[in-house]
Amino acid sequence: MPAITGHNFIAGARSAAGETILHSLDASTGETLPYAFHQATEAEVDAAARAAEAAYPAYRALSPERRAHFLDAIAEQIDALGDDFVQLVCRETALPAARIQGERGRTSGQMRLFARVLRRGDFLGARIDRALPERQPLPRPDLRQYRTGVGPVAVFGASNFPLAFSTAGGDTAAALAAGCPVVFKAHSGHMATAELVAQAIIRAAEQTGMPAGVFNMVYGGGVGEWLVKHPAIQAVGFTGSLKGGRALCDMAAARPHPIPVFAEMSSINPVLMLPAALEARGEKIARELADSVVQGCGQFCTNPGLVIGIASPAFSLFVANLIAEIGQRPPQTMLNAGTLGSYERGLAALHAHPGLKHLAGQPQEGRQARPQLFQADVSLLLNGDELLQEEVFGPVTVVVEVADKAQLIRALHGLRGQLTATLTAEPADLEAHGDLLPLLEQKVGRVLFNGYPTGVEVCDAMVHGGPYPATSDARGTSVGSLAIDRFLRPVCYQNCPDALLPDALKNANPLGLARLVDGITTRESLA
Repeated sequence: MPAITGHNFIAGARSAAGETILHSLDASTGETLPYAFHQATEAEVDAAARAAEAAYPAYRALSPERRAHFLDAIAEQIDALGDDFVQLVCRETALPAARIQGERGRTSGQMRLFARVLRRGDFLGARIDRALPERQPLPRPDLRQYRTGVGPVAVFGASNFPLAFSTAGGDTAAALAAGCPVVFKAHSGHMATAELVAQAIIRAAEQTGMPAGVFNMVYGGGVGEWLVKHPAIQAVGFTGSLKGGRALCDMAAARPHPIPVFAEMSSINPVLMLPAALEARGEKIARELADSVVQGCGQFCTNPGLVIGIASPAFSLFVANLIAEIGQRPPQTMLNAGTLGSYERGLAALHAHPGLKHLAGQPQEGRQARPQLFQADVSLLLNGDELLQEEVFGPVTVVVEVADKAQLIRALHGLRGQLTATLTAEPADLEAHGDLLPLLEQKVGRVLFNGYPTGVEVCDAMVHGGPYPATSDARGTSVGSLAIDRFLRPVCYQNCPDALLPDALKNANPLGLARLVDGITTRESLA
């Protein structure tokens, strides 16, 4: 395993000007690991942002093929991180080796997905309306549009996915694909992991001849504000808490030149249990739902935190089965002490609320999180109770019983924006409750049928986003190839000489793109 120096990554070099030293911890024992990290100074954050700014013109001018080659090289370097790397990630996060190995594959796979996007070329959105000099009463000029990277992007690492949503995660991959250099803020929960992945990115950048500031990384809990407020930064990617994401949004909006923040923040991911499904397979659904609730110690942004069902004997039996399932699930170690503390505070608030009843789970104590099940009175949803809307990050879910379909619809109207909603249903349920779908479409980014939201496929069609507070901008996604759209902006050229146009818009169509030309999609040249 390469040496871990704990120095910040700036313009392809290392920097350790700061006097504040941070330490990586073993997530299971709290033991200090033998790695020390230098918190970035304000001057180092400035240097990192300026390095990205300096790299931007050359990097965005590279052909899509050159950038794709870079992303493929990153993927190869990540795949080459061996068993000692996996063991280190396990120590920093308490996640099992199989999970880390799978996440390593997902991370390299994301890079390869965006490499394919670059080679496909549709992300450029090439549109051409040729001149109509004879048009009356006024001629039309030659107009050509494509999309280009917005500029340097600040990315904040997530705690719960130390690889796939972190240093070389989806935000970084999408930004680099768009032609945007990155300044990455390492998460304090897995700094050694971040260092080794950053080294892999730098090796790939050197192998493929990328500009020196294409990727930079800084350490420290207090450096995020400097980064978001830096004039060189043109967009922000964030995955984390509602409080943290909202703070970044407010900072970015208050800048003299505001910038977008694409923050994935808080979701309780309602699961709707419809009557015929519970009649047919209620016991199986209870077992599978419990599996989803405790998967990864509940540390997924798509964890099913709210279960809603219509009052019936089948729903009562389902709840009884769910109580039994949750009650026998073992405790697990969380990502770090801070995450465990937040879970404990969330549980305490649920226990203290007069509208909630504790149904299952051993008293929370010790260094591990114990799975929990609560039941809330439907009035909390109908009246917009804040506590029921707040995500408790960990292995806990809340059951709500509604009287009938009409009350179910009223309850759904009371929900805030979510990443997902799930319909657990038989064909008869969908026939009787199909009108729920248009309502759910307004509330969430992904609607599931007869599944569980904790699996997020990385592909072209995936949406991992949703209305506020699930995300700060419901028009995008942080998983899947559409994520590149967040870091692109359109540019139009009017009567521009062909030689000066970007390749995507030249008459000869040297990239072989499918382009919208005078309202018709074609790959033909315009010579």
